[in-house]
Amino acid sequence: MSQKAWIVDVNMGYGHQRAAYPLKNLAPGGKVISANDYGGIPERDRRVWENSRKFYEFVSKFKRLPLIGEPSFFIFDQFQKILSFYPRRDLSKPNLYLKRIYYLFKKGWGRHLIEKLKENPLPLISTFFVPAFMAEAFGYPGEIFCVITDTDVARHWAPLNPSLSKIKYLAPNNRVVERLKLYGVRPENIFLTGYPLPLENLGTENLEVLKQDLNHRLFNLDPKKKYFQRYQSLIEKYLGNLTKEPDHPLTITFAVGGAGAQKEIGVRILKSLKKRIDNKEVKIILVAGIREPVKEYFLKNIENLNLKDNIEIVFNSKIEDYFKSFNSALRKTDILWTKPSELSFYSALGLPIIIAPTIGSQEEFNQKWLLKLGSGILQHNPDHTNQWLFDLLGEGSFAEAAMQGFVEAEKRGTFNIQKIISEIK
Repeated sequence: MSQKAWIVDVNMGYGHQRAAYPLKNLAPGGKVISANDYGGIPERDRRVWENSRKFYEFVSKFKRLPLIGEPSFFIFDQFQKILSFYPRRDLSKPNLYLKRIYYLFKKGWGRHLIEKLKENPLPLISTFFVPAFMAEAFGYPGEIFCVITDTDVARHWAPLNPSLSKIKYLAPNNRVVERLKLYGVRPENIFLTGYPLPLENLGTENLEVLKQDLNHRLFNLDPKKKYFQRYQSLIEKYLGNLTKEPDHPLTITFAVGGAGAQKEIGVRILKSLKKRIDNKEVKIILVAGIREPVKEYFLKNIENLNLKDNIEIVFNSKIEDYFKSFNSALRKTDILWTKPSELSFYSALGLPIIIAPTIGSQEEFNQKWLLKLGSGILQHNPDHTNQWLFDLLGEGSFAEAAMQGFVEAEKRGTFNIQKIISEIK
């Protein structure tokens, strides 16, 4: 892999950094550049980014307040709302949010970053739309790519004048391909690649690591062999010879979002499953990410519940270390419980997803995608997890969801993106 590329993300939440992490081997020195937090960033640029991040995190947490939270979030969400796809129509007219972004470019926002990258104009891959727009606005001479990190996107993911833009899009699914066309992006600038998944969970292009992990996982997800009885030939077609037993206990991983929202759900799960955890029937992994307060919240509640074994917290102060730990934990995870963020694409790893309540318009579309795919199951009352989760296990529903995600979702996004970059001359 001789051709290198600048990999650019933003460290606002986990979504855009998570998409960049699997592509870091393309970057010089394996280093991902955060457009809002790189060495030498002008203070005026940092302030614009920081104000945006703080506002989003405030609104995400504010949403949970009684009476005023939901209406306030609704107003904010209108600025990032994804319009209905049908009837198909011209949606290329820019919205106010997009116009505001380009106004800030005229004030110089982002010029410093692009001028630095111009010194070695490698192909540029951004996992957020703003750095890609910056590159074009300030005349970046190299190829510009933008990775889409949701199953559908709002108008502001396409540039101000899409039909004249040189930005190329790396789309995770067919809906995004068609949506970008409605926004006026030229078809030749859209590549259906799939979402970039972590190489440590895939293996090579033969997906030997993924298949091995799913092979073991299915035994935990189908304890009464309901799914096996109906679809054993299908499983063997995709996974080959089956193992005889799982290599880990039934494991549920609960992941909070980047703003730390929904951490309370994790504690409600612990309370409901306490007896089964104590009896070593189930292991719980709580993902605090890089949020120290979330980690402390989990630790305090674990202590209050007098839980000692079969509990793990994934926490790292550095984002790359967190992704490594999280991806490692997924290899022994049977069910991923999370809101439908960019982690929706991880259903392609054969991970059935319990869908926590959505936060924002894009997550509502991610939820619809998971349900249509058959790889997601809506969260029931967490206080009664001890009942409904094991009913679904006994029916083979989670095993079915695991196979649906593995079969139907694109798994080779990382390799497909690498190939596109390698062909640039």
